[in-house]
Parts: sequence; C-alpha cells; structure tokens
Amino acid sequence: MSKKSVRDVDLAHRRVLMRADFNVPLTADGAITDEKRILSALPTIRFILEQGGRLILMSHLGRPKGQRRPEFSLAPVAAVLSRELEMRVPLVADALADAALDATNSLADGAVLLLENVRFDARETKGDEALSRALARLGDVFINDAFGTSHRAHCSVTGVAAFLPSAAGFLLQKEINVFEELVSNPKRPLVAILGGAKVSDKILVIENLLDVADAILIGGGMSYTFCAARGEATGASLVEEDRVETAARLLALADEKGVQFLLPTDHVVADRFAEDAATQVVTQIPEGWLALDIGPETRGAYAEIAGSAGCVVWNGPMGVFEMAPFAEGTRCVAEALGRSSAMSIIGGGDSAAAVKMMGLDGAMSHISTGGGASLELLEGRQLPGIEALDAEK
Repeated sequence: MSKKSVRDVDLAHRRVLMRADFNVPLTADGAITDEKRILSALPTIRFILEQGGRLILMSHLGRPKGQRRPEFSLAPVAAVLSRELEMRVPLVADALADAALDATNSLADGAVLLLENVRFDARETKGDEALSRALARLGDVFINDAFGTSHRAHCSVTGVAAFLPSAAGFLLQKEINVFEELVSNPKRPLVAILGGAKVSDKILVIENLLDVADAILIGGGMSYTFCAARGEATGASLVEEDRVETAARLLALADEKGVQFLLPTDHVVADRFAEDAATQVVTQIPEGWLALDIGPETRGAYAEIAGSAGCVVWNGPMGVFEMAPFAEGTRCVAEALGRSSAMSIIGGGDSAAAVKMMGLDGAMSHISTGGGASLELLEGRQLPGIEALDAEK
C-alpha cells in the first residue's frame, strides 16, 4: 500500500485540491461539539501552506442527499479553520460556478479557501465522472487526507484522483501505516476486542483477524448470537437468529486455528431497555431479561488479557455505554488499555466516542478517524480512496 506522500509533491505556487474529513457533529443551532476532525487535518494543511501551496479544501458534512440545506453548511468549519490558521478561510458556495474557478486561480501562495459541502450535489456519492472532472479543474494536484471517507468511491475521494497527480496527507498516511503494521507485523500477543450490536457487521473482520490474532474477546449485543450458537440461554437479549449458524462456524474456526475466543461468562441484565430498569448480575440470563453489559467476572478476565497484550485493536463497546448502569464493561476495558504498555488501536466509531466520553482518549496509542474505513481495513479489504492515489516511486 505504498502511496506517494504529500512530502513527495512539489506544492509551491500550485493549486492543491485537498479532500479532508470535516464531518463534525453539530448542535441544532449549528455549533460544533467536537473539533477533532478539523484539528487532525491541520498538520497537512499547515505543511501545504508553508510550502507555498494554494490550498482548496473540500469535504462533506452529514447527509443532505443532494440538496442545499443550510443546516449542513460548512460555514462553522470555515470559522474554526480561520481561528486555527489565523487567517481568513472563505467559503465558496458553488464549486461548479465560474466564480469558484476564478477564486482558485486568484489564490495567493500560502492562502486557503473551503468549498461548500460536496454532498450538496447528488452526483458526489455516485462517483459521477463529469462532476469529478469539474472538481479537478480547480486544482493542479490532489491530496487525500480523509481516511474516514476513503472507503467510499465518491467524486471528491476517488474521482478527482483520476485527473490529477495525487498523494496522501499526513493523517491518511498515519492510518495506513498503523493498520498495515497491525495486520502484517503486530506486537505479540495481538488481542482483538470486538463489540457492538450485530455479528453481521463484524463477520469479515473476525474471519480476517482469525488469521493474525492470538485472542479475540467478544462483548456487546453481538456476543449473544455467539452465546446462542453455544446453546446458552439468552433470554430477551439481542440475537441475530439468521447468524447463529455463522457464529457457530466462526467458533469452530477459532478452535481449529488455535485462537483464544472468549465470550462473556457473566452479564448485567435488565428487565427492560431503559436507564432506570431493574438490573442484576447473572451467569445465566433469565427468561424475559436482556443482557446490556458484560459482568464483573468478564470485565476482569478481559482487562487482564488486554493488559498483558503487545497490541490491542478495539472496535465496538462492551455494552450500552450511553446508559450509566451498563457502561462499566466498556469503561473497564478502556481503563485497562490506558494502564497497559500495549499498543492500543481504537477503531473509530462508538469505541472512539466511548473512550473520549470517559476521558481516556489521551491514554490510547491511536484512535482512528474512520469507523467504517478501519473496519474495512480489518476485513482485509483495499480502500478505494487509497488505491486511487499515485504509487510511491
């Protein structure tokens, strides 16, 4: 996956079209609640500007479905960029208008502008060639620094790379390096912690990790499909009935490959899905009760294994961490990783949100900026946005 880096490109006096991931969370009144994705792009942005590049930034925000909806405007992002870069970052309303081309052509060396939400055009998510060409005319070189969208073959991710010299930004390069090392040369023992609601979301991940991991620890709602495959009582817990046979196959495959495959041995169960529900800790889930977190015995076992690992990759919470009575499993795993000397890789999405909510994000080795993209890399798949970039010579 050796791709040309932004360091390998002559940037001075050139229009640099850069795809960033500014898909930040907003309040109803348009305030950004987490600026991490913007701040993560700053090293590449600053490098381009320092090299005398004329920077044109593009990103999506939310799902406007091809309509110009003001609540999905990148105006709040432009304000944060202006503050951080200590220069005005104008927002260009229509990337396809002649005014946009004029604006990019008249940019000074070391100056920057931001194009409005690329998903205001319905053709963006379809990889439309005409739109890709229209965007490409705004730049002389293309830099992709949007790992979080690199699993999508969209115009601003893969389309423009077909018409411009291209390279990876620092953030994208770091993500590539972390996951390449994880799959090809991990520190041992390699432990994978997988949670979340559905087995169906993680089948390919598990299959791929069975070839590289020493242990796989399962939590969250998906664990109860595996419990059902073992013939254990699951009460009213979430079970994907159409995936029980698949879960049984994965359990057999783990045994065949000699991979330690752990399921919860005790559970925090509730009489209903609510924060104020009645709860109890059990080793066998009673009829009518649903398991919403791993129990204390399981937490201890998982924490011990994670704590003695050489490398841990974690994707998916251990329970319904948004509700206080069912957050301890996720917290225990996060704290164990925070104390451990193991390389800890958090695969974006809910795991990253949980670690941040618990104030433990600073204790992790790497928190991925892309949940879906990191999952596809863990599945052993190539990401279109990376594949489209020029190869390192």
